[in-house]
Amino acid sequence: MPTRAAPPDLDRTRRILEKLFGSPAGRDFSVRFWTGDTEGPTGAPFTLVLGWPGALRSMLLPPTERSLGEAYVFGDCDVEGDLELVVATVEPVLRSLWSPSGLARLALELRGLPSTRAERRAAATPSPTERRRESPSRRGKLHSRDRDASSVRYHYDLGNEFYALWLDPYMQYSCGYFPGGDESLERAQEAKLELLCRKLRLEPGQRLLDIGCGWGGFVRFAAERFGVRATGITLSEPQARFARERLAEEGLSDRCEIRVMDYRDLPDDERFDAIVSVGMVEHVGRRNLPEFFSAAFRQLKPRGLFLDQGIITLDSTRPWLRRLRERLFHRWTSFIEGHVFPDGELVTAGERLAPAEAVGFETRDVMSLREHYATTLRHWVRRLEAVRDEAIAMVGRPTYRVWRLYMAGSAHGFASGRIGLVHELYRKPG
Repeated sequence: MPTRAAPPDLDRTRRILEKLFGSPAGRDFSVRFWTGDTEGPTGAPFTLVLGWPGALRSMLLPPTERSLGEAYVFGDCDVEGDLELVVATVEPVLRSLWSPSGLARLALELRGLPSTRAERRAAATPSPTERRRESPSRRGKLHSRDRDASSVRYHYDLGNEFYALWLDPYMQYSCGYFPGGDESLERAQEAKLELLCRKLRLEPGQRLLDIGCGWGGFVRFAAERFGVRATGITLSEPQARFARERLAEEGLSDRCEIRVMDYRDLPDDERFDAIVSVGMVEHVGRRNLPEFFSAAFRQLKPRGLFLDQGIITLDSTRPWLRRLRERLFHRWTSFIEGHVFPDGELVTAGERLAPAEAVGFETRDVMSLREHYATTLRHWVRRLEAVRDEAIAMVGRPTYRVWRLYMAGSAHGFASGRIGLVHELYRKPG
């Protein structure tokens, strides 16, 4: 019997894959096409599933992480297996396509594939859980109070129940600490909380301020284990409500309070023995760092300690060139900017230290936890994947895929040294 000829789009897709990743026999992953055909090694760590003839065009034109991420989120392609490994495999390919020669080499082939993704999606009748979340509001000046509040709420107001599915009991949505390397997520987060308290030298009766307190886990831990009187501030009303309920359940409401408040609105006459901020400085913005550190300096008693934990960039590009690139391209090319953390900005450790010292802080300690965050994120991805159906019922398949992809991609970013995480401990003289 004569062999059935492959459809033209399938032939073209195979040619593009071979140019990008080499022959099927030499790849570390397998590919399953919309026709049901599969190529690549058996038992591969992941399978890339192309859902329709135009999948590669949707993924790679333009060749940005946002295009690739949205193709996954909205079902043009799927991944069965290790999503972090997919990111590591595709990242160098995207970089090569940003060169004129790399893009020209494949542009004609990619444009030969169907481009009816929008029409294809519009023709489908999505279930309520398939619908896309509203885009974040970008009204107002960057990092103004209203715009910051909108950005934070876009990320955190998915629902406390969604985050509780895969976070630890203290609801720590930040890097854990794995001193032995094989701790459970729960133990690692408790070890992180204890490390922060010891660095701040907390003692019973002291007043503690948590800027960006999230669901109040650190406030609860510090009050319960170290006997402090704690105040937490957040811009998310659902987070504040959750934190207050937990404090009431544990009998800590008389020593702790949670406020929905911007750090710029803290009363001038309040003073604290210690201040902590975990995973909040990324939302502050480069231009507002002097104001952020000034607020912390003002609220702190003389000789008090301020510990700031946050993600940094390890990009060695000259600062002016990095800022220009971010201004021109970041908003349009970054998947995280468009779907996860609107208006987030990463700076280097030095760019954080300089404004802190300029307002009068003395730097006492800088500690990197980069590898610890990669491990934390891998725990989160596995835990989220384990409750996939329940998560989709809560927030919808696109949002579930956004969180799965962004956390797997971030794990790769920390593991490969593109981004890092540091504790910076400051002291107010006096």
